[in-house]
Amino acid sequence: MKNNSLFIILQKMRKPFLVILVTYAIAIFGLTIIDGVDSDGNVYNMSIFDAFYFISYTATTIGFGETPYTFTYPQRIWVTFCIYLTVLGWFYSIGSLITLLQDKLFISELEKAKFLRQIKNLNERFIVVLGYNQITRKIIIKAMEEGLRTVVIERDKSKINNLNLENFTPTVPVLHSETYSVKVLEAAGLKKKNCKAIVSLLEEDDLNLKITLIAKALNPNVKVAVKSTTSNHTENLKDLDAEVIVNPFSIISSEISLALWSANLFKIEKWLYGIDNLNATLPVFPKGLYIICGYGRMGKRVFEKLNEHDIEVKLIEIDKSKNIELTKDEISHLVFGNADDRELLLEVGIKKAVAIAAITDNDTTNLSILATAKKLNPNIVTIVRENDIADDFLFKKANINHIFTPSKILVNKVTNALVMPLSDKFLKLIIKKDNLWASKLVARLLKEINEKPLLVELEINENKAPQIYKYLLSKEKLSLDLLATSLYNKELKNNVVPLLLQRENDTILLPLWEEELKIGDKILLACDSHAKNDIEYICQNIYEFYYALTGKEKQTILKGFI
Repeated sequence: MKNNSLFIILQKMRKPFLVILVTYAIAIFGLTIIDGVDSDGNVYNMSIFDAFYFISYTATTIGFGETPYTFTYPQRIWVTFCIYLTVLGWFYSIGSLITLLQDKLFISELEKAKFLRQIKNLNERFIVVLGYNQITRKIIIKAMEEGLRTVVIERDKSKINNLNLENFTPTVPVLHSETYSVKVLEAAGLKKKNCKAIVSLLEEDDLNLKITLIAKALNPNVKVAVKSTTSNHTENLKDLDAEVIVNPFSIISSEISLALWSANLFKIEKWLYGIDNLNATLPVFPKGLYIICGYGRMGKRVFEKLNEHDIEVKLIEIDKSKNIELTKDEISHLVFGNADDRELLLEVGIKKAVAIAAITDNDTTNLSILATAKKLNPNIVTIVRENDIADDFLFKKANINHIFTPSKILVNKVTNALVMPLSDKFLKLIIKKDNLWASKLVARLLKEINEKPLLVELEINENKAPQIYKYLLSKEKLSLDLLATSLYNKELKNNVVPLLLQRENDTILLPLWEEELKIGDKILLACDSHAKNDIEYICQNIYEFYYALTGKEKQTILKGFI
């Protein structure tokens, strides 16, 4: 992407420059050929320098006096003419300059030039986010909290203005572009080594696929977090090696399935996302008849999960044109009509239903459906899809049992995968576990740490854990329990629980403390704030590392592990 602002200046200001040049040339030429009189009464002609000097200050300020000698009447007549000539030339030029400064193309080029300078000088780790909205705004905030800078590409100028009004610190470079082409993504810094990821949560699946293809071609090492709404599209993204593929409807249906069959796993997931603590009340999803209102992409996913667990389901859909897309099994559960209709709800069994899910793409419709259902069955469990975060206040006031917001799910999933990749891997592994396993882990975390443990991700390398790295490099052995050592008293252990150890292609879930550390190991730990500080000191500080290793205060630097 080239900077064309200089070319635009030269193009737009060419005529004004020529006008000033011609008017100055005429005025100077006239002064050099008109005879004047010096102080002794002798005839003289002004030099080109004197004429240029006089016209320069006369044209811009209407003069400081006659120089080098008092003018004759012919000279004064010519100067009078030159005043009007050059002033008109300057008026025309200044008007052209003001027009140029208001030119949208010129302003756009200046903004591009500023953006390119910002990207060139961006040396911190950063991610590229496509589009600015309520979802990506929260991703930007969470990324900044973890020390990740953000670069934004946006198609809508008004949204760019909204971003600028946020006044993020540090600054978020933003580029206005109608397309997400190769040149645009390259200009956003995608090829830079410190670019860690690109986030594409656009509504168009095909565009998300194209961006993934371009991103991987420009920088194979960059992580791609991308939105998908169909199984086929998800498979295509996997073929392109997209690391983080987020289908909000699939995630919601999985969460409902977790809540039904493994409530403790659901609790762990909410803790990992920072939504709730481990002492939170278990969600109530009773078994019985479920009524699903709205059979779109999300409804289909929820129906599949409930069907897998032999839950009785009734489906209500207002759009009869969807009939041709459905299977016989789906049609056998489906009734076409308005889910807000009392008679229809009674017909599908609202009185005996244990739960109703209003998951259409309209928030007003969803709230209205649940209000009607509550009147017909006050004890029914209500589940709702919240489409717009701006409506959050209405949903909280509606006394709904379970609110699922696809946009919030996108934020949680994407930021967790980008900022805490080991936490995301841990979550993918434990999803396959049962409720008993999850309940034991919850009990252990509560007993050994607290209700809201902190997460620490650590990699044994020269940058993140230099002291451990140097020690292992000298062929010495260390076990995982070193990271639990208290720097207050070596005989005591901090409140730490190891959750995951990744070594090359091997992953160990809940590793034992006796596990030997190796260079390159990636470790996920749950701990409290005190333990987190000790872990950082052990990894970074040679004296604290020596104490954790030997129980003695270090007086001199030992050659053995320098």
